[in-house]
Amino acid sequence: MSKTIPAHRSHDPINNLKRSDPFQFGSRYLLPEDDPFEFNAWDHVEPSNEDVDHFASQLAAQRAAPVSDFDRNRFNGDPAQWWNRFYTNNTSNFFKDRKWLQQEFPILNKVTRKGAGKKLLLEIGAGAGNTCFPIAKGNENEDLMVYACDFSPKAVSLIRESPAYDPKMLRAEVWDVASPDLPLGLEEESVDVVLMIFTFSALHPTQWGQSVCNVWRVLKPGGEVCFRDYGRGDLAQVRMKKGRWMEENFYIRGDGTRVYFFDKEELRSIWSGEMFRNIGTQDEDFNETRVDGPFIAERSKDDDATGELTAIGSSAIFGSIEPSTKKLFEACFKIESLGVDRRLLINRQRQLKMYRCWMQGRFRKVDPTKGTAAN
Repeated sequence: MSKTIPAHRSHDPINNLKRSDPFQFGSRYLLPEDDPFEFNAWDHVEPSNEDVDHFASQLAAQRAAPVSDFDRNRFNGDPAQWWNRFYTNNTSNFFKDRKWLQQEFPILNKVTRKGAGKKLLLEIGAGAGNTCFPIAKGNENEDLMVYACDFSPKAVSLIRESPAYDPKMLRAEVWDVASPDLPLGLEEESVDVVLMIFTFSALHPTQWGQSVCNVWRVLKPGGEVCFRDYGRGDLAQVRMKKGRWMEENFYIRGDGTRVYFFDKEELRSIWSGEMFRNIGTQDEDFNETRVDGPFIAERSKDDDATGELTAIGSSAIFGSIEPSTKKLFEACFKIESLGVDRRLLINRQRQLKMYRCWMQGRFRKVDPTKGTAAN
């Protein structure tokens, strides 16, 4: 009698197809009896104690050899110029098209469906168009407009110069999400969906407050943020060399671009608003005062990511946020989903294990007139 091979260990292509449920992040589980070097990748694998110790030693070495004060000021002073250089050297061929987005974020299927009606999708950090072009290509909604923005003029020019650029469906503009202004031509509460795919990590932590606030301003009540970014302990963080560490979990890459590595509770705190309450510290490096203020919290019976709902008093946001913006940010985002996508990649030839970690979330804008997220 032939032995039945478990699906997760089968080399049959039918078992390697992407799963149908979002935020499940694959189904190839590494069991104790499995040989990890049988496949190139495994899902949901936590680092071993040995790997955790290695990460800790790497962090200690990184902190002991930080970036110089001169370079810290140079890289933080004008981050857009470093992304301009990046896209000058690496055009649209550097990143793969993100065809998996509809799988992870079902809202994208809804707004691109035929007959969905007038919809506006804002992509923040569009780069060379590896997200907006696949969405536009698969779109069946004649009334969909995709607004792709990036703070790198070079990236925006690459989108505009692409043969796939169709002004009837796609608009590309330069915009810094951490600026006090909204994107050119966009009004408050005009956007149905915001995409932030590996964008938030490029911001300095002192820019988080203004950025979240701007996203809240442009979204309609009930609008959704689709978020994916780097997670704490990702291979890219572990491999950071000396002279790259700028602040805790915040680095400068070899090409001059910045990157931050998040954890789940930190992102929950940022997007629910908890991070911005009762902050009264002085950031000496950036001469920025953060202010105290009232904080209103409302929680559901389930104290978890899917039930959390927090409202933010206007004076509880970072002091750097424009006063005209503060008064608008008196509601919050409901954390609809927030997950950790862990993957163990295998180099079978060299017998190497490489741990990847990404954070993925869906955040819904609360209707300020009702105190809840609209449907």
